[in-house]
Parts: sequence; C-alpha cells; structure tokens
Amino acid sequence: MTNYCLEQVLSALADPTRRDVVERLSRGSASVSELARPYQMALPSFLQHVRALERCGVVRTRKEGRVRTCELNSPALKELGGWLSDVCEAWETRLTSLARYAEEQHQATKRHSAKELEEES
Repeated sequence: MTNYCLEQVLSALADPTRRDVVERLSRGSASVSELARPYQMALPSFLQHVRALERCGVVRTRKEGRVRTCELNSPALKELGGWLSDVCEAWETRLTSLARYAEEQHQATKRHSAKELEEES
C-alpha cells in the first residue's frame, strides 16, 4: 500500500460513520439503503461516506438496476492490517527493550544498595 493510499484509508476510517459501515460490511454485503437506515441523514449525505470508502479502496460497489450494493475490498484491508501489524511489532520490540533496560537498572540499583549496606556493616 502506498503512503498516499494509506493516508486516504486512515483518513476515511477516522470518521465513526465510516467505521460503522466497515463493521457492518464485515458481516456481508449490503445495499446503500440498508447501510444508511440506522443514520439520521439524507441518502445523498450518506452516499458521500460510501464514496469516501470506495475512493480509498476499502469498499467496492456494484449497481444492479436501481440497487447499489457495497462490499468490503479485502486486499485493501489486508494491506492496512499488515501495516498496522508491522507498526505494532516495532513498538512491542521497543517496549520489550525498554522493560529489559528498566529491569537491568533496577537490579543494578539493588546490587549497589546491598553493597553499600555491606560496607557500612
């Protein structure tokens, strides 16, 4: 996934309505009317959300007669998931190193304190 595309995906998913749409579509395809039903907005306004998800590649739509059906675009979501996984792995590695360093410092402090106590005795 290019950085430009990634930025578009993250920007689109920053909106809670769009995240809800993705969540709903994770259970299967649905018509735009069905997706719009729970929201208090006009259908043209809701279509802007669908188009934003479509532009960034997260959702695909197809029109059959008067019905526009939406479905998730798995490759785009898998690429996003891969990027997120890489970021998480990098941070886990850093945090593990930080925890190891903190433990080493703690042990060194305990040894130093014990040594001072011995010298005072």
